[in-house]
Amino acid sequence: MILIILLAVLGLASGVFVVALAAQLRKRPAAPSLEGAVMSAVTSFFDALGIGCFAPTTAYLKFRGIVPDELIPATMISGYALAAATEGFVFITSVQVDPLLLGLSIAASALGALVGVSVAARLPLRPIRLTMGLGLLIAAATFSLSNLGLMPHGGTATTLPPALFALVVAASFALGVLMNLGIGNFAPTLILISLLGMDPRAAFPIMMGSAALLMVTSGVRIVASRPVNLALVLGMALGGIPAVLVAAFIVKSMPLEVLRWVVVAVVTYAGAAMLRAALVPGAEETSPVRDAAA
Repeated sequence: MILIILLAVLGLASGVFVVALAAQLRKRPAAPSLEGAVMSAVTSFFDALGIGCFAPTTAYLKFRGIVPDELIPATMISGYALAAATEGFVFITSVQVDPLLLGLSIAASALGALVGVSVAARLPLRPIRLTMGLGLLIAAATFSLSNLGLMPHGGTATTLPPALFALVVAASFALGVLMNLGIGNFAPTLILISLLGMDPRAAFPIMMGSAALLMVTSGVRIVASRPVNLALVLGMALGGIPAVLVAAFIVKSMPLEVLRWVVVAVVTYAGAAMLRAALVPGAEETSPVRDAAA
């Protein structure tokens, strides 16, 4: 029942987004951008592996000057919305995880994102990014030792005892709040689930489901009210969806030992990127929630 509710909500939100996008295309006809499709195919593939697509897309769009800097966040959110929804559908339906843990974690993340819209401006961004970046690098090192057999090995569980269950839900809420500071939830969720002894695959429906719900709901408001590049948005949607399906198949069929090393790589990359965002001026990530609420 929980999975049915989650899929129904995501399906309804995705349908509303498609209707809103179609309405804008009737007003401003546009053909899909081939460049947008190719870019999205690459970035969406790695996004479905847990690496994230906003940072590389921001860098590419700035380099190419395809859209004004102030429209990059709105373009990415609306362009990747359907690819994110595809990720959500695929991982929720194909990866086994406790439905109650999945539903409460996604709900907590969405609630945190909404609460964070009003409180994020009062949070100290640089110290949070420094702490999160260092924490991710330490966690990646710890998980590497586990993979090498120098510490207790990760598990294959699909659920958790009550105390750890509550920890994941609480962490999902906190990460939802931090999305408003441009701090993604993919790497923290991956490493938390893995270190708690669950199968790393169990993190994918949690992190992809929450991201999908936020992206499509934010995308509805954006395409209805922002002057986004519709050709680029269409291209990104068409290129991203098949890339997500290919990457999802790889994740589902990947041997667990290999997947654990993928987790290390993803978390190390995210930790380094977060430290760079904290230490290098102008190296910020993008916040879909705050941008949609603006």
